[in-house]
Amino acid sequence: MTGEKMLRRAGKLVASRRAVYGDPASSMATVAARWSLTLGQQITPAQVALCLIDLKLLRLAHNPMHLDSILDVAGYAAVLREVTR
Repeated sequence: MTGEKMLRRAGKLVASRRAVYGDPASSMATVAARWSLTLGQQITPAQVALCLIDLKLLRLAHNPMHLDSILDVAGYAAVLREVTR
C-alpha cells in the first residue's frame, strides 16, 4: 500500500468513527476531562491525542508492520490537528 492510499484509508476510518462516535474534538475533550480527574492535573484534548499516538508507536515498536496501528497513528494525527485549530 502506498503512503497516499494509507492516508486515504486513515481518512475514511476517521470519517467512519465520526459517524459512530461524533466529533473527535468533543470526544478528546471528554477523555481529557476524565483523565484530568484520574490524574489530578489538567489534561488537554491535544495531550490525549498525543498520548494515544504514543501508545500506537509503542505497539509499532513491537510490530512495525501492523497496519491497524499505522492507520491509527495517522488517524490520531488528524484528530490532533482538529483539536489544535
